[in-house]
Amino acid sequence: MRAGLRVERTRLEPLVALRAAAGVATVITLALWLVSPAYAASAAFGAFSAGASSFQRGWRPRKVVALAAGFGLAISTFLGYLVAGHLVLFVPLLAVWTFLAGMAWAVGPNAGIVATATVGIMLVTITLPTGIGQTLEHAAVIAFGGVVQATLILLFPIRRWGAHRDALADALAAEADYARRLRHDPTGPFDPQPLMTARSAATLTPSQARSRPRVLHGPRGLAERIRPTLAALADPQVGAPAEGPGRDRARELLSAAADVLDAVARSIRHGTAVRVPGRALEALRVDEEDEVLDGPARRAAVRLSGLLGELLELADSRDTRTPPTAAGADGQLLVEPTMFRLVPVVVRAMRRELRPDSPVLRHAVRLAAVSSLGYLLGAALPLGHGYWVPLTSVMVLRPDFHQTYARGVARLVGTVVGVGLATGVVVAVHPGASVSGGLAVGSAALTYLCMRTGYAVSQCFTAAYVVFLLGMGGETWQQTGQGRVLLTLLGGALAMLAYVVYPAWETPRLRDRLADWLGANGRYAAAVLRAFAEPSGKRRADVRRALLDSRAASAAWAEAFTRASREPVRHRGLTHQEAEEAQDALRSLGRAAMLLESHLPDSDDAPRVPQAARLADALEKDTARAERNLREGRDLTWERVAGVLDEWETNGGEQDRIVRRGAELQAQALEDLSTAVSRTPLERDVEPARRERREHAEQSAQ
Repeated sequence: MRAGLRVERTRLEPLVALRAAAGVATVITLALWLVSPAYAASAAFGAFSAGASSFQRGWRPRKVVALAAGFGLAISTFLGYLVAGHLVLFVPLLAVWTFLAGMAWAVGPNAGIVATATVGIMLVTITLPTGIGQTLEHAAVIAFGGVVQATLILLFPIRRWGAHRDALADALAAEADYARRLRHDPTGPFDPQPLMTARSAATLTPSQARSRPRVLHGPRGLAERIRPTLAALADPQVGAPAEGPGRDRARELLSAAADVLDAVARSIRHGTAVRVPGRALEALRVDEEDEVLDGPARRAAVRLSGLLGELLELADSRDTRTPPTAAGADGQLLVEPTMFRLVPVVVRAMRRELRPDSPVLRHAVRLAAVSSLGYLLGAALPLGHGYWVPLTSVMVLRPDFHQTYARGVARLVGTVVGVGLATGVVVAVHPGASVSGGLAVGSAALTYLCMRTGYAVSQCFTAAYVVFLLGMGGETWQQTGQGRVLLTLLGGALAMLAYVVYPAWETPRLRDRLADWLGANGRYAAAVLRAFAEPSGKRRADVRRALLDSRAASAAWAEAFTRASREPVRHRGLTHQEAEEAQDALRSLGRAAMLLESHLPDSDDAPRVPQAARLADALEKDTARAERNLREGRDLTWERVAGVLDEWETNGGEQDRIVRRGAELQAQALEDLSTAVSRTPLERDVEPARRERREHAEQSAQ
């Protein structure tokens, strides 16, 4: 609740909120002037939901999202109107529609939230006075609300490409922070989420690709290459020495790199010129006389200096457009399908979730059951306007426990407060249609302003908006206010109960998530080793694909682990401590592969490391078997990897020594993983006492 009530000023977007509220005001004014208050309410619902959908975090143009939301709302309203007078037809329609809205979460949170809004408008707008002959007219004015919002976005663009700029700038700023942390912790972790978000932002439709600013085109690819170079320079195993002048020089380079990355991030975020301190540029010069660093550390320093130089040159370019044929960071444009071509993608995503253990399927089933039961329950109660029960339930329910309960409580309280305050205003003032419309516009503006922060406050204004619009549409306060708070509380309680009856716990799936991450990391490490055995462009492409799979598996594990830690259940075969230790081990495995990747040869004619191919095969087979054993709760062993390392005789070459050292780091990470997840229950109980005695002995020795 504290988080829901806290409004962060830095996250407010007043101009965007004002533009969206102007869209709502426009449709209300036109409908009141040309038609009637009932039509004004319908159009305002469409404009409000279309404006709200454009605030969801996404990379498509906001006008396209507003149009899609407007037409989706119109379709749901049209279907609802057709069968609104027949309970035996409306309840099955509501169940099917809410099930599809729940399955939309398979595509992502944005699609799920927008789809949920269509359920809400189906429940609300069918209460407005209308006949069957007016069904298409009401659907048309709702779609008109989305058209108005899209038109305002087109005519008054506010910080165009702003979300894409922020995503790329956040990735560069995260790397700057990483470089500074490496000065004090040479093996510190790096959260890849900013890079993943930047990659999502770089996935464009063909029309977007033709107009994307040049500054958003290349820096992401450079950032992907800078990150392992920073780690390779700082790591005492394969980079600068742990102490002495070499370490001091590495710290100087890392500090200068952080300054450059921060400067480029500010330039991209605000569209200004790059301003880098002169001392940073001077520190990044690695010339022939610089003999402090040698071997792999010097190679990493030279590569870092070159990459940062390319980044500065690209960010300071005055050309604001990207040629349509230009390639992306991966060698080709990351093309996103258009809205029409997205349909089969959505269908395939939903089909993949049609399995009993899918959280998305369980959410869809809960949503359909709660909406149907809530509607029947509300209709049976003598309070009138029982649609508030399913409306609240649908808005509160989310696919995971934490969002349903933690944020759901805030939504529920915000809705109750908003309904109570708005009803009190209506009782005290008795506003007419015009005044109710003005109050609705004010509530919409405040909702938009708090859309990205203070979700309890935002829900309060949203509930008030609905009350004012229904009053403008012809319902008196006695009709809409009596028992509404009670119905809202009932809907929230029904949503909470639904999750208890049919949960989708993440905790029992932790071993599967961990196994997925292990398999992806194993394939990534093997791909890097094969690139040393056979340097070629194809091998680099394989490494890139494996890295992306490993990063996605890591993000899935992190999300699952965070959700599981907030659930009131525990995993019987994997304790919280074991999960943390296994997580650290797999991070070390991925980091060892990343360090090797930073030393990949630049040309196909580079010296080959034949033994790396054998090690790659052994690593891939051992991790594939360990992935199965981890799912089934059996011990993990690495005989093939250990056998290849025992037989490996180095030939004295620098490249061979680097690969051998990286392979040893990988083998150590695998052993740490075995130790973390293969302990017996007795060992789990004894291990903390052993660790305490060992730490006590070390302190005594010091």
